[in-house]
Amino acid sequence: MVATLRVVLDQLVTPTEPVLAEASRDLARALVAGAPAGCEVEAIAPAGGGEIDVPGLAGVRRTALPRRELAAALQLGVGTGIGGGMIHSPTLLAPLVRHDRVHDNDQSVVTVWDLRPWESPAELSRSAVAWYRAMLKRAVKYADAVVAPTHSLARRLGEIAPLGDRIRVIAGASPLGFAVPTDEVGRRRSLDLPEGFVLLAGGPSPSDALDAGFAAVAASGVDLPVVVIDVEEGHEPAIADLAAAAGLPERRLHVRGALDAADRASVFGAALAFVAPSRLAGFPWRVVDALTLGVPVIASASDVHAEVVVDGGELVPGADVPTLVEGLADALGRALATTAAADRLAVLSGDRGRSFSWREAADKVWLLHAEL
Repeated sequence: MVATLRVVLDQLVTPTEPVLAEASRDLARALVAGAPAGCEVEAIAPAGGGEIDVPGLAGVRRTALPRRELAAALQLGVGTGIGGGMIHSPTLLAPLVRHDRVHDNDQSVVTVWDLRPWESPAELSRSAVAWYRAMLKRAVKYADAVVAPTHSLARRLGEIAPLGDRIRVIAGASPLGFAVPTDEVGRRRSLDLPEGFVLLAGGPSPSDALDAGFAAVAASGVDLPVVVIDVEEGHEPAIADLAAAAGLPERRLHVRGALDAADRASVFGAALAFVAPSRLAGFPWRVVDALTLGVPVIASASDVHAEVVVDGGELVPGADVPTLVEGLADALGRALATTAAADRLAVLSGDRGRSFSWREAADKVWLLHAEL
């Protein structure tokens, strides 16, 4: 008898966040590659959209509803035609309804990557906040397990929702095969980026703390270009305003949007340091990218960064913004003061980066469902 793990891959049909689409694809590929004997992986996907780029799937079951309508139906708990079985979702989008795990072997597992809808709701639309909160409430009632990417996020999630011992920790990772490509120079030229810069990621939202990051770079004495990635289209002027207010001249700033894995790796390939000022309670995807590629990391000493970075970079404490800015500036200045200092941080970063793997995450997902 074959055991089928049914993975919700809505993000591969209608992506709402590039990082979730990337994570969903790579987890699914790793689940297929690491399937135990007698097990297979099937995809659940909304109606519409193109083919799902996950080789080796046993099949793709399309729902009758497109993603937006499917998300609304799942929020209300109405029938969607998804059915039962072992269901794993890399997000909160899943059929969270009453089911019989013992007699029918039905399971529902969902994932929470960040807590912005609860800790920084003003940064999201009201409808998005309502959807996330409603789905977490449904998870409290019906999910067999809820996955969080770090222990610190798991603890905070447990304070927000009474999930008890159903919270499991399974970290994310950079894309499978993530490495600086051989045509990195040409890719950076196509992106109109310089060689050798300080890299940051995020948007103008307060929780991304780019204002503190810019201020730290300006105060560090490091006279290098500054590149910001993952900026949503239309938010470029706001990023430029934050940089100007921090004292960074416009000539040094280069703002780019979400990049595919190869272009993003090319950008990291020319970064002399990655600065992560955010204290957001969410999985720090770009910090993990920097660690994976051995880029020196200068990060705020948040609970999440302390757990993810450990000794792979410089963690800067700061009780308030001025203290954090001063600490980040000092750490960045030291990191790039000499080639030896930069090389040392690069080695530490690369060593820590080997701790993150989608294959290991997939093994833990298979084990989780086996335990359930």
